[in-house]
Amino acid sequence: MACVSFAKLNAPSSSWIGGQQSLPQRSGSSARLATRRVSLPIRAGTYTDELIKTAKTIASPGRGILAIDESNATCGKRLSSIGLDNTEPNRQAYRQLLLTTPGLGEYISGAILFEETLYQSTTDRKKFVDVLHDQKIVPGIKVDKGLVPLPGSNNESWCQGLDGLSSRSAEYYKQGARFAKWRTVVSIPCGPSALAVKEAAWGLARYAAISQDNGLVPIVEPEILLDGDHPIERTLEVAEKVWAEVFYYLAENNVIFEGILLKPSMVTPGAEHKERANPETIAKYTLTMLKRRVPPAVPGIMFLSGGQSEMEATLNLHAMNQSPNPWHVSFSYARALQNTVLKTWQGRPENVEAAQKALLVRAKANSLAQLGKYSAEGESEEAKKGMFVKGYTY
Repeated sequence: MACVSFAKLNAPSSSWIGGQQSLPQRSGSSARLATRRVSLPIRAGTYTDELIKTAKTIASPGRGILAIDESNATCGKRLSSIGLDNTEPNRQAYRQLLLTTPGLGEYISGAILFEETLYQSTTDRKKFVDVLHDQKIVPGIKVDKGLVPLPGSNNESWCQGLDGLSSRSAEYYKQGARFAKWRTVVSIPCGPSALAVKEAAWGLARYAAISQDNGLVPIVEPEILLDGDHPIERTLEVAEKVWAEVFYYLAENNVIFEGILLKPSMVTPGAEHKERANPETIAKYTLTMLKRRVPPAVPGIMFLSGGQSEMEATLNLHAMNQSPNPWHVSFSYARALQNTVLKTWQGRPENVEAAQKALLVRAKANSLAQLGKYSAEGESEEAKKGMFVKGYTY
């Protein structure tokens, strides 16, 4: 795997992102022969129709994704914030609260699960996968194995997990998962280096191809971290570079664009920049980037919140849906859906109903934002609190 990755990562990038043409210029008949290309069909496989249907189901009007795929360690940090120990029964109880919320399927089309959760059941012994099916919510699964330091880079990271991914994906499909998520990150304060960008793009492309081969719609997520004091123009520049590289390698790996979903960061200034951008500015820069880089064949753009406050993430999504887009523009939020829920619950059984109502409030708000009909009137003070964590790990 390492040798294959090394060979690909040293291949020239596509000319439309600034790379140099790898073939010299020729003239005459030899030029015509040299530029003649062999048309190779996109590798469809047995799951093509299902992949496209699943992607369209998730990218349905007024609905988005609930991300509850935090690792056990990260989930433990969330639980400790309300005084609970990081035990499997406590993690199960919290995720049961979320997934059994009555009416959740009206606003949520997919739920990304951690591996532990995919195989768990409610206290009544009903599989979480079946709970989701009953609400017409598509079960998804986090498949990456986390970030590790990238040798030869500027203190950057790469995402591991390709080894054994095909067999794991086949098992996840058998368990009921129908889409997958792989999160890698790009840091602007660290460069980003060309090596880190290519590693992120290549890893995402291999993961996407393997996922589709096993019936899972891949969510493609190169998260551009909020860390830094850079202006919004710098974020746009980096985002365009990253997504150009990602789509180049997706095409190289014969990934079916109609059978993927994207989970990008919104284009914002760095979290430590002296000037904040309003929702209209963020929407303008973000949509500019998407229109320059994302083919209309992609059915859905499901934004991550990246440490924005609950209300901030919703306002920005609303601003992006004030005019028609080539794709379904929606949300795939974790903290921006769960923050108030967790604080309302406090680990107490008598608070479950109130916490579920808090989840519905946030889910409905983002549903309205997806439809371009959200109003911030009446939002709680808790919803306005930012959640940015420098160097955040998932």
